[in-house]
Amino acid sequence: MKTLRYITLAALTALAATGAYASGTHAGGHHAEDLIGKAGVAAKATRTVKVDMTDGMRFNPASIDVKQGETVRFVVTNSGKLKHELVLGTEKELKEHYEVMKKNPEMEHADANMVTLAAGKTGEVVWQFTKAGKVDFACLQPGHYDAGMKGAVNVTKASEKPAQK
Repeated sequence: MKTLRYITLAALTALAATGAYASGTHAGGHHAEDLIGKAGVAAKATRTVKVDMTDGMRFNPASIDVKQGETVRFVVTNSGKLKHELVLGTEKELKEHYEVMKKNPEMEHADANMVTLAAGKTGEVVWQFTKAGKVDFACLQPGHYDAGMKGAVNVTKASEKPAQK
């Protein structure tokens, strides 16, 4: 396992050196907060959103509406038999991270914007959405993103009403 961690760190370092992974500094766990928000404080969460991950390579729900400034606790359950994860980020950041994951499928990582879960397990992400716009999320386990395991958080300006469904 130590060898894998060193290889992963080396791969991330090489990507960072080439600028291929500079926009989302995964190695340090610091994401472009001005684009997707920041880690939230659980005590300040204004609501809880339950998200289910399935072996059909889908999130349920795949679209979530929040307000700018809102702190949300995502309670994420893996109802499948495969390992899945939910990672918040920009589309570009997620695609870059996915390419790293395809080359290093056993890479271990734990950042505030994500949760990785074994079959049948539940975890959570607490996130504050500081900017209006779209924040993507995806499962970056090899093959899952390509199979369509992705979704979006639609962040409306605090003064706007969320889209009705």
